[in-house]
Amino acid sequence: MHFGQITIELCFGFIALFAITRILGKTQITQITTFDFISALVLGELVGNAVFDDQIGIGEIIYAVVVWGILIFTLEMITQKFSKTRGFLEGSPTIIIRDGQILRENLKKCKLDINQLQHLIRSKGVFSIRELEYAVLETDGTVSVLKKAEYENPTKSDLQVNQEKVYIPITLISDGKVLKENLIEAGFNYTWLNEQLKQQNIFRTEEVLYAEWQKGKGLHVQSF
Repeated sequence: MHFGQITIELCFGFIALFAITRILGKTQITQITTFDFISALVLGELVGNAVFDDQIGIGEIIYAVVVWGILIFTLEMITQKFSKTRGFLEGSPTIIIRDGQILRENLKKCKLDINQLQHLIRSKGVFSIRELEYAVLETDGTVSVLKKAEYENPTKSDLQVNQEKVYIPITLISDGKVLKENLIEAGFNYTWLNEQLKQQNIFRTEEVLYAEWQKGKGLHVQSF
């Protein structure tokens, strides 16, 4: 195989992969889910095999990348249109520390041990589990933390103000869909939610892009 042909095919493969990435809108590496990672490996393998196979030309490379890209794009559209598919296709966040207590069963489900948990929270600048009120393992493998009030920077003890218990916000509506399990966990029902929305001149949950409730702060709503 001539070096010129390899160069041309590599350039076409690079452009095609770059275009797929831009179309999917993944601007940061932390946005990549497990499925996206597998897809990237498959796309790279398709281009790599095509480049070093004498019987495969530019047309076959473009075709393979485009077909695989369409499949990925279709799944992205499905998860955007049908919220119930997101948990299966993208996974869902898991609370691994609640009220300062490690949820051992959730750690097991996520295949995490204590050392891995400590590594994850250290990446967030937390070196002691005792400082945490909540920790949530996100779908991309990173962890989000909410510190106890006395460990916030600057700490309330330093400022000599009353220390208040912190509460994690609960998402009640996402993309116009009421999250029934979250609503029940928060101790509310549809009647309460509708009344809260009416107070903000919203009469249909389909008009709500995002709504979260936090104890002591009430309901926060953003419309489409």
